[in-house]
Amino acid sequence: MFCPALNSFAQDKTQAVPLWPGDDPQSKAKITLHQPEEPNGAAVVICPGGGYSMLVTGAEGHGIAKWLNQHGITGIVLQYELPKGRATVPLRDAQRAVRTARANAEDWGIDPNRVGIMGFSAGGHLASAAGTHFDRGDTDAKDPVQRMGSRPDFMVLIYPVISMGEKGHAGSRRNLLGKKPTAELIEKYSSEKQVTKDTPPAYLAHAMDDKVVVPENSAMFYAA
Repeated sequence: MFCPALNSFAQDKTQAVPLWPGDDPQSKAKITLHQPEEPNGAAVVICPGGGYSMLVTGAEGHGIAKWLNQHGITGIVLQYELPKGRATVPLRDAQRAVRTARANAEDWGIDPNRVGIMGFSAGGHLASAAGTHFDRGDTDAKDPVQRMGSRPDFMVLIYPVISMGEKGHAGSRRNLLGKKPTAELIEKYSSEKQVTKDTPPAYLAHAMDDKVVVPENSAMFYAA
């Protein structure tokens, strides 16, 4: 299924466009598609880090996409809207990015059953949130993208913030949930507490001497 608003992607190997329709109030986010010369069908939505206060789109975004391209994997860099205490905002954008990849699978050389998500630091939290909060899409939606499921087929979490509790990253928690989040909100966005049998498989990488995002984050998600 093809999304007409993104038609220009087919003519350009690398191009950025808004993630949402232009007249949509949720239009601040965008994605950049990096297509390999010989796509193997796999695609990865890449969520840059930055503590939910900024986006490190170079080293943790476009650079990673180009590396994935060398292995035949389509890279989709997500420039998500920063939350400013609105916890649902980045997750909504990540879900939309996964849906968009599936909606354009045929035109982008993607297997809709091989769409993963990858994230670094706070972007790793966003990727893990997308892997623990998803739906099958709205089959009655007028927007063809919204008819697609948002569950990633796999996750790649690199030094990820996982918990919104004591072991999490205080700055990311404050920027995502606000200064005084409720216990319910903290639990909802602590990804280690949201794992179920339907959570997609995950690859985790974390340095044992990481003092900014302590490795217990990855350990908790692995244990869950």
